[in-house]
Amino acid sequence: MSSPTSMHAAAHEYYGELLAFFTNRLRSKDQAADVVQETFLRVFTASSTQPIKNVRALLYKTATNITVDLFRKQQKQAERSVVLDEAYDCPAREADPERVAVGKEELLQLSHAIAELPPKCRHVFLLHKVRGKSHREIAEHLGISHNMVEKHIMKGLAHCRQRLDAEA
Repeated sequence: MSSPTSMHAAAHEYYGELLAFFTNRLRSKDQAADVVQETFLRVFTASSTQPIKNVRALLYKTATNITVDLFRKQQKQAERSVVLDEAYDCPAREADPERVAVGKEELLQLSHAIAELPPKCRHVFLLHKVRGKSHREIAEHLGISHNMVEKHIMKGLAHCRQRLDAEA
């Protein structure tokens, strides 16, 4: 299953079937398309010395695992959203001058860390974190894959976290 011809044949044979199945399961054609694309990417880029005996079963199992990961991610985001909503209901405390100064210093460090990122990574990172664009919107806007958007964002987050930790 490692030859490009067999990969192309499997993609051609199972793409529509997987898309229909996961569109029905996820109730979103966009999410299903992302899951199916990620499935083929994972299966075909995985290095395996063993021949794949049942390609269809492997594709369905991989797509199901990706779907479970997606549900877990959505659940965590929903939980965070509830916590943030509760935080907005809390009465505001007046910030003490020391905390304001520390906050300004951290903001300056973060600004420097973002400026150090490679241009494409910085652009993707800012579109997501500052402009609030979704991964899909960024991918479409810049003409790059959803996975590449995620990689740029993760790289940006890791770099910023590393720089802030180094300054602490």
